Amino acid sequence: MRAVVQRVKRAEVRVEGSITGKIEKGILVFLGVGEDDEVKDLEYTADKIMNLRIFEDNDDKMNLSVLDVGGKVLVVSQFTLYGDCRKGNRPSYSKAAKPQKAKDYYERFIEYLNNKYNIQVETGVFQASMEVDFINDGPVTLMLDSKKIF
Repeated sequence: MRAVVQRVKRAEVRVEGSITGKIEKGILVFLGVGEDDEVKDLEYTADKIMNLRIFEDNDDKMNLSVLDVGGKVLVVSQFTLYGDCRKGNRPSYSKAAKPQKAKDYYERFIEYLNNKYNIQVETGVFQASMEVDFINDGPVTLMLDSKKIF
């Protein structure tokens, strides 16, 4: 499982002009599911994201998590995180999960966050053409891979 995590002042996602998810201070998560992902990948990624210490404490050190600051979470599915650009100019998505598995894991990821962390999670719409608008705070942008490739 791969994720791009951005600390944001605000973020929203729209599908066909309608807002489907909107947050103020918190984290925007672009989430990709790999073909060989298992439940342990989902749990690792979710737990890592929720506990990342990327918000400033009183000493201006990034020492607090989104939970510590009462932030919100917006999760947007993005299979292109599995785009392999090493060969040629057209990315290969052969390592991305097939749509049914990806949708299942995306929904389970959101449910896991809701249940374990008792946090409201806003979302995009799986497989929809989405417009994502956000103000990155910092900027702070991190990449995660459950297989620890990077």
